[in-house]
Amino acid sequence: MIEVIGVVLDSSKNVYYFSPQNLNLKKGQVLLVETENGLQLGTAFTDIKKEPKENLVFPLKPVLHIATEEEIKKNDQLKKEAEEALLKAKKYAKELNLDMHFVDANYTFEKNQLFFSFVSENRVDFRELAKKLAQKYKTRIELRQIGVRDKAKKIGGIGPCGLFLCCHTFLTDFNSVSINMAKNQMLALNPNKINGVCGRLLCCLNYEDEIYSELKKDLPQIGMMMQKEEGTGKVVSVDVFKKTYQVDFGSKGIIEYSNEN
Repeated sequence: MIEVIGVVLDSSKNVYYFSPQNLNLKKGQVLLVETENGLQLGTAFTDIKKEPKENLVFPLKPVLHIATEEEIKKNDQLKKEAEEALLKAKKYAKELNLDMHFVDANYTFEKNQLFFSFVSENRVDFRELAKKLAQKYKTRIELRQIGVRDKAKKIGGIGPCGLFLCCHTFLTDFNSVSINMAKNQMLALNPNKINGVCGRLLCCLNYEDEIYSELKKDLPQIGMMMQKEEGTGKVVSVDVFKKTYQVDFGSKGIIEYSNEN
């Protein structure tokens, strides 16, 4: 078990583990950390805790210290400058007729790198754009093409449930979601009902899928034929919560049974 602290970087909504370096750190503190892309500010998402080795990516980068007020102010200024750079990138992309929909821009704390993330349905040759941006901002430019789910995670929004998007508020990773989960939960396969604002299947289909599978274990499947005292009939509906199912016997009508019948 290794002592770590989970940190959400300003440039991402994902949780990354860092070495606390024997510092007295707590959840909610703003920290200056070392990353592969240089120094960045982030917020402690967890208290210091122990994680199994297999859950970690080595070498662990260190937390340098709790951010000072000056460092937080500097970071706020960098965010403003990144927003201005984002507007300039959009302008340049339009001039170059590039199919790019920019999501955000972020400087590293040392201002030696400027990252842009964008969405596009096609592969984009952005070499000329990167050259123009590098000439303008005199720093290393990195343009990252992300998916629509990552875009939703970054900018947020309201889901069909009326709440803020799970991916933007508390989900740290995207788990696999399949159409079979919607079928398992007997949902209407209407894209307007089972897709999120990103246009992909709702992440929350994952939440109750296992429970539905467990509840349906001892119940017949819709469409299967069953032999009962009334004769042979077809299962036409199942209620996993009441543990009941209905069988259509044709001229004899539809009869409901509990799971114990």
